This record gives sequence, structure tokens and C-alpha cells, in this order.
Amino acid sequence: MKKIVILGATGSIGTSTLDIIRRFPDQFQVVGLTAKSSDEKLEFLIKQFHPSLVALQDERSATNLRKRLSHSGTEVLSGEKGILEVARHSEADLVISAIVGAAGLLPTLSAIQAKKLVAIANKEPLVMAGEIIQREAALNGVSILPIDSEHSAIFQVLNGEEHRTIKKIILTASGGPLLRFSKEMKENVSPEEALAHPNWEMGPKISIDSATLMNKGLEIIEAKWLFDLPAKKIDVVIHPQSIIHSMVEFVDRSVVAQLGLPDMRTPISYVLHYPHRAAISLPSLDLTEVGTLTFEKPDTDAFPLLKTAYAALEGGGTLPAVLNAANEEAVTAFLEKRISFGMINHVIQQTLEAHIPQVTKTLDDVLEADRWARLEGKRWIKQSPVC
Repeated sequence: MKKIVILGATGSIGTSTLDIIRRFPDQFQVVGLTAKSSDEKLEFLIKQFHPSLVALQDERSATNLRKRLSHSGTEVLSGEKGILEVARHSEADLVISAIVGAAGLLPTLSAIQAKKLVAIANKEPLVMAGEIIQREAALNGVSILPIDSEHSAIFQVLNGEEHRTIKKIILTASGGPLLRFSKEMKENVSPEEALAHPNWEMGPKISIDSATLMNKGLEIIEAKWLFDLPAKKIDVVIHPQSIIHSMVEFVDRSVVAQLGLPDMRTPISYVLHYPHRAAISLPSLDLTEVGTLTFEKPDTDAFPLLKTAYAALEGGGTLPAVLNAANEEAVTAFLEKRISFGMINHVIQQTLEAHIPQVTKTLDDVLEADRWARLEGKRWIKQSPVC
């Protein structure tokens, strides 16, 4: 019986993970769950899975839940301290890290320092502090398994291969809902249009990142730390059908791809059962029904944030953390209709230009860069035209 903690249990990844766990009640036991403020959703999950420990980031939501569950046998914690305690759960065999954004950094690091096997779905921790996380993982003898469909594909392809034989990895991108929009058309799209992803069901933040292609930019930086590769060995190709999830080209010029329908339950099942595979009742890929698979180079004029992410990776130090923080602030402002879609890029570029890069020797260096970038990003947001 593998004991599981899910950080971010009420989000899209958490929901899909619990769907897989339901299918294997004799193999998995949920011992810990966290959420931001969805106390009613979390209460529903507690009654289904009976974890010993849960936490809500929001103090008031946690207090309300604690009152309702006073005789349940589940301990309800609150705030960042509570989230970190669940991440370090003494009984956990595997921690699923699925908290959206920079908020996932400290819980992920906490799980690693508690010597837990970590499966990571949120890109931001490795984007912000990849070197520190991998150093801590090595010190604590911990493996990090990728859940993202693209990184899971590469992880699967590289299983049993020698690192020296990798020529490059090729991340596929659907192009999102705005792929055929001109640069001018994209300037004033609504949040509703930008959220309407054609292939994947995702949370709002990652959906907007897909529309700007920042999602792929973050994946480039994450791939560097997951697979120990320089930026020049990480390519991106637009693949609108989202059937090939990513590819690896080897030195003998063989290109190996992992294919499947766009359903996050497949890579989630892979990490839950790793190093084995398990049969799950999902639709099979029928290439005759798909018919055509197409590929094209990303248009970095239409999607400038892809080029920006490469530059941040090449620059290193605090630049990726600043990139991430500015993006989070800009995406939030766009979803709240405080800036236009076109201003997301502007806010990020201006924040990066104002930043003096520093070496990230410690976690404090990363957190300070994140704090500074949020203040700077908010300053540019206030100066931007209202949506």
C-alpha cells in the first residue's frame, strides 16, 4: 500500500490524481491533502479518503473546516506552516506537488528535505530554484518524478538510455487557443477567449500561460533541471493536435516520441505506479481517427515570451525567478481584467529590464528576487492601460 500526500488536492491535477487513486483502492492510501481555501471541496475529499492530516492555506476556511470535522479523526492545519507539515507527513511514501505558482516552492522543498519521493506537476519550483532543489534532492537521496505530460514523455523515452546519447529534447506545444490569432488580434482578447484551450482542461493560470506560450517557456527552464541539459539542447515545436507529448533525438539521429490522447490521468498514473505501469480504463489512441499530425516552428514575434524564457534560462541566477513572479502578477491582473492580454508581455519585459541579476546561492536569494519582481510587476501593472 503506497501512502500518498497531495499538495493542491482541489485543483485539476489533484482531482485527476484522486480519480486514479479511486481506481486502485488496494494499492494507494491518501494520508495528506492540502488546498488553498476550498474548505467544502476538501471536506468532501476527507469524507471519501479519510486522510490523517490536511491543511488549508486560508486561516478562516481552516477554522470552519476544523469545527465541522471535530470528530472525524482528521487533523486540520492552517497557513503556510500547516501546508509544510503536510508536505513532510511522516507516513508519506510519495508527495504529489501540484500547488499552482510560486506557492508550491517551499512545500516541494520541504517534502524533499523530509526525504520524500516527489512527483512534481507545478513548474514554478524548478523554474525559480532548480539548482537548489536538485542539490537538496541529491543531499537527501530523493528522486523527482515529472507529471507534466511533456516532461513525463521525455522521462519515459529516456528510461534505460544513457544521458550522453541525448542530442536534444523536443517539447511539443499545442499553441493554445490563440494560435491562429495575429499579434494585433491578440492585443485585446478577453479572459474567456484566452481560457478556452482546445485540447486540455486546466486551471486558469496555466491556461493563460498556454495562450501566451509562457507555459512552454517555463517548461524549457524546468526541463533544464529535470534532465540536466543546456538551453541549446531543448527545442520547442508547435503540434496543435497534442498527440505527441514530446520527443528525444539521440546522437544516432533516432527520434523517439511518446504518444497518447491529451489526458493528464495517463502521466499521473505513470508516476503513481512507477517504476511499473498499470492498466487504466481510458480511451485508446486511434491514429486513424486522428488522421493528421502537424508540426510548425513557434512564431516568436506572435509569442515573444518563449524567447524571453530562453533568455532568462541563459542568463540564469535570479532571472528565472523574476520571470516567473512577473508572469504570475501579470496573469492575475489579466484574469481580473485590470490589464489587457497584450500587456502581459509588457509587464514581464519591463520587470526583467529593471532587474539586476544576482547569483542564487541560497533560498533567500530566490525569495528576495520573487518579492522584488512582484512589487516591480505591480508597479508596471498600475501604469498599464485598464482592460
